Amino acid sequence: MFITDGEPLKGRILFAHGAGAPMDSDFMQAAAQGLVECGYQVMRFEFPYMQARREDGRRRPPSRMPQLLEHFRARIDELNDGVPLWLAGKSMGGRVATMLLDDAPACVRGALVFGYPFYPAKKPQQPRIEHLVSLPLPVHVFQGTRDALGNRETVQTYGLSAQLQLHWLEDGDHDLKPRKASGFTQDQHLAAVCAVVARL
Repeated sequence: MFITDGEPLKGRILFAHGAGAPMDSDFMQAAAQGLVECGYQVMRFEFPYMQARREDGRRRPPSRMPQLLEHFRARIDELNDGVPLWLAGKSMGGRVATMLLDDAPACVRGALVFGYPFYPAKKPQQPRIEHLVSLPLPVHVFQGTRDALGNRETVQTYGLSAQLQLHWLEDGDHDLKPRKASGFTQDQHLAAVCAVVARL
């Protein structure tokens, strides 16, 4: 199941949702529209557990990582036609995307992550960064400075691959949303993200 936005003027972006919200959530729709305006065709898809929730309305936890990887990899294979492709995802979807770079086809240019889940909420002592120490392709992580799954103070202590570029969004939470008192807005942060992507 895909939602396809835009035309592949510069390439495609295969965009996976996070653990708790579907491919047509407000965040996914806003981010996809911004990426389309950068000249990319954005293709959103859902993992099977989210498709099942859409069909019967029952909330389910995400599938185990091997199943998520298999499903994402199958979507890549469907788009392996030579057009440049960036793998992308919100939170969990972005984590899955980064784990697929080692054996990605030649059309894949790297990964874009909106709020990487560097550790489970309130458990910074359990980092999820093993595969981020050495990366074969560029990874751009757009992260709020007060993200509960990876704030700036903690993440900057990690020894991550030089291929990984962290783009910090001031006062943003896990949805890149800042508090009003910060003087920033989520729309401004998404525009900053798109300014980076437009240069890729």
